[in-house]
Amino acid sequence: MPAEWEPHQGTLLTWPHDEAHWPGLFQYIPAIWARMTKELEVGEEVHIVTHDEALETEIKKELQKAKVQGDRVFFHRIPSNFPWARDHGPIVVKNAKGEGIFLDWKFNAHGNQWAFDKDDQIPSLLAKEMQLPSKNVSMILEGGSIDVNGQGTLLTTEDCLLNPNRNPDLTKEQIENMLKAELGLTNVLWLGKGIAGDDTSGHVDDLTRFVGPKTVVTILNDNPDDQDYAPLQENLDRLQTMKDQDGNPLEIITLTQPKPVYVHEQEPTKAIITEKEGFRIPASYANFYVANECVLLPVWNDPHDQAAIDTLQKCFPTRRIVPIDSRILTWGFGSFHCTTQQIPA
Repeated sequence: MPAEWEPHQGTLLTWPHDEAHWPGLFQYIPAIWARMTKELEVGEEVHIVTHDEALETEIKKELQKAKVQGDRVFFHRIPSNFPWARDHGPIVVKNAKGEGIFLDWKFNAHGNQWAFDKDDQIPSLLAKEMQLPSKNVSMILEGGSIDVNGQGTLLTTEDCLLNPNRNPDLTKEQIENMLKAELGLTNVLWLGKGIAGDDTSGHVDDLTRFVGPKTVVTILNDNPDDQDYAPLQENLDRLQTMKDQDGNPLEIITLTQPKPVYVHEQEPTKAIITEKEGFRIPASYANFYVANECVLLPVWNDPHDQAAIDTLQKCFPTRRIVPIDSRILTWGFGSFHCTTQQIPA
């Protein structure tokens, strides 16, 4: 499996259409997908799963409003349930000849949290439409639960992959062996727990990300009284003992988590609030997406935003850093890495 920063043919997006997943705020959601499309098309193709003809018509209007050029935008009329392309989309690997293969892992909506019958079919239907080879894999796996360095090392969490709501009949060793066999790995590294508000049982893309073959960015919390403080510190402690596939220690860059972000369910359009009431959403700088020409970075109207921008710019000096306010998007409990899935060149 190539690293995310390796060249892409394009990025997969699944366009949102179910208002129930952003109660009170859905009116703002399509414009966020249009903004992503506009930023991504500068450097690569954008492949959009459009659900049906009516939605495709609305998408084209939204893209026109956002002044999307459209030359690199392709529509795929495939039914969907929920727009987390990272998790229901294909994980693309390369064979010895460098040819891409769409891996169609089983998907169960983060442990049966919503209907997923349509989402589970997207990888195979998309591969057929794009005339690319695909392979069914019998294990449940979401793209947000793993991160790779492209050299044979993968990061994941015990909180997610060992959760009984995913693969209760598989042992840790069996899961590791499946990951190694299907993704071309020699080395699986396990972090512990995820962050507060995360409904995925601890996806690693809210915690720690590879930004180079030996380098990771990981988030920490600076408030000892916050519920994320201890789990994130434990993840750092684990990272400090970890080695890459060649036995080298990891280089670790830390980012301070934004202050907690809450959404008031009864009055979500009134404001995204940061006092302790309502629902805490999983606010993290780690949920960035590395495209060919830019990096989509979630920001939170927080004093730590600028440090995250500066850090990612140093990690990816040849790419534009595109900071986008993620507070409304993450009322759906995901951010820009969750909405995207790379298709390697």
